[in-house]
Amino acid sequence: MSASDSPAANPPPGPFAPASEGPYAEREQRITENLKQIYDPEIPMNIVDLGLIYGFEWTEDAVKLRMTLTAPGCPVAGILAEEVKLAIEKVPNVKGATVEMVWDPPWSPERMSEFAKRQFGYA
Repeated sequence: MSASDSPAANPPPGPFAPASEGPYAEREQRITENLKQIYDPEIPMNIVDLGLIYGFEWTEDAVKLRMTLTAPGCPVAGILAEEVKLAIEKVPNVKGATVEMVWDPPWSPERMSEFAKRQFGYA
C-alpha cells in the first residue's frame, strides 16, 4: 500500500500531488503525467490541474484512482472514467486499474492547481 492511501480516502483541500517517495512514487508520477493529457469536456483544463484527482490506493501492482467531477450530474462521467482507466494502464508495471468516482468531499475551486487558478482568475 502507498503512503498516499490516507489522503485518497479523505483528500485535503488544495491541489493533488502524487507520492514523491515510496514504492509507487514513480508509477504515480507517470500516471499523473498521463492524466494531464485528459481534459474536462466542458472546461478547457486537464483533470489534474482542475483538481479532480483525489488520490491512489495500491494493492500490489493494481491501483484504484479516486476522482470526482465538477458536478455530480456530468453526462460524460462514464466515458471520462474509462479514458482515465486506459491512461493509467499505459504505465509500465501497473497490472490493473479501477476508477472510483467520489463526491465527498465535493469538488471546489480550491482544489485547482495554482496554474489553473491563474487561468480562471482565482489567483
